[in-house]
Amino acid sequence: MGFVEFQKVNKHYGAIAAVDDVDLVIEKGEFFSLLGPSGCGKTTMLRLIAGFIRPDSGSILVNGNQIENVPPEKRNVGMVFQNYALFPHLTVADNIAFGLNVQHVDKDIARKRVEEMLELVQLKETEDRFPRQLSGGQQQRVALARALITQPHVLLLDEPLAALDKQLRSYMQVELRDLQRKLGITTFFVTHDQEEAMTLADRIAVMRSGKIIQIGPPSEVYERPHTRFVSNFLGSSNFFEGELLGCENGLAKVKISPDLLLAAGCGKTISPQKKVVLVVRPEKIRLFQEKPDFPNCIPARVVHLVYMGTSTTYLLQPEYGHQSAGEQLTVERITVFDQNERSKPDFALGEQVYAAWDAESCFILEE
Repeated sequence: MGFVEFQKVNKHYGAIAAVDDVDLVIEKGEFFSLLGPSGCGKTTMLRLIAGFIRPDSGSILVNGNQIENVPPEKRNVGMVFQNYALFPHLTVADNIAFGLNVQHVDKDIARKRVEEMLELVQLKETEDRFPRQLSGGQQQRVALARALITQPHVLLLDEPLAALDKQLRSYMQVELRDLQRKLGITTFFVTHDQEEAMTLADRIAVMRSGKIIQIGPPSEVYERPHTRFVSNFLGSSNFFEGELLGCENGLAKVKISPDLLLAAGCGKTISPQKKVVLVVRPEKIRLFQEKPDFPNCIPARVVHLVYMGTSTTYLLQPEYGHQSAGEQLTVERITVFDQNERSKPDFALGEQVYAAWDAESCFILEE
């Protein structure tokens, strides 16, 4: 039994299934992230745990107790919103103490717990300031402290870092994860930012149209997605549609065109002659000026490039396929993330290159 459980939970808005027959188990102390595009139902899931809305059917359990009919104020959950929702007329200390005051906690006990929380989030010197006098990162930590001071069973995070700039967001990701580990609190984190989900979570679930499509550790979901949607949503992917010729000794042969045969790892049995999609991530592909000895090697031409500092993104036009009426067969372009290193050559716009990768670096999905 998990610490937070969804059992056949449904929530509809008219004909739209925001949450569609969802089963989910979150373990005690786990940092769990729900990831998906806008409108997929992830915020509805969070609001169901918080008690802001009730399911049409199914059960929600926290620590073994059904909560779907328990009022929000009695569920013992803490929540941090995207805009922090701090009270502008209250000081930092008073904002943090708000939940304790609502619970009518003794003033001396409340004061001690506020001091402990200020120390925990490293805001001791700001306790008498007002929210308008704080930076975005400090406001985020005040919101976290206010959510945590009541010692909730579950911490709910609704994209709390979205309002921060990139550098501060990266810093606060580390701070948030360290704080969660220190307290050991079960955390339910909702985001549409793939990088953020993979950075923070013990496990992630990818959601689409009210259903959870795949769930697992970040590395597993990223490296071995179950569907084309998950592969494309969680990072970038190159897709090659073709026909499976056979699979033996863990290696699949896929016919992409009459003159292009690619190889991929094959972890399950798939019938030959079946339409499949070979998937390779842009960072798995290497570029060469001369044709290398790789199981997968495609001649291509650089049609676009973007220097990103630590890496360069190349967009390639493959140069394979039968010609018809003097024109080459149109094929999907290939994206490559190439790490910038002194020992490696730079490739120029219009240059002819070879895009190559190992069979173990890609995988196949059934069409």
